[in-house]
Amino acid sequence: MNIWLAIGLTVVGCYAVKLAGLLVPAGVLERPLVRRLAALLPVALLAALTAQQAFADGRALVLDARAAGLAAAAAALLLRAPFLLVVAAAVLVTAGVRALGG
Repeated sequence: MNIWLAIGLTVVGCYAVKLAGLLVPAGVLERPLVRRLAALLPVALLAALTAQQAFADGRALVLDARAAGLAAAAAALLLRAPFLLVVAAAVLVTAGVRALGG
């Protein structure tokens, strides 16, 4: 029963957030501050999610193969590599470090 209650509350919450977004007046959305926030917020959220997934294990901070893969991806990005090459570098370095026992 608790799971269905959580699912129901999640559905209602998602619908309320969607409805709130549709009810915002157009004038508010055209303000420069709102436009800047709308452009920067997805990048900040993605960076936070990436950091959490790369450096956290439960409640502890860890440096393992995931951090090495992230460093390889960052290096490939700095070298302006294509996206698939960035992903491949991250995968290969992560797999290599794990194979070496890290």
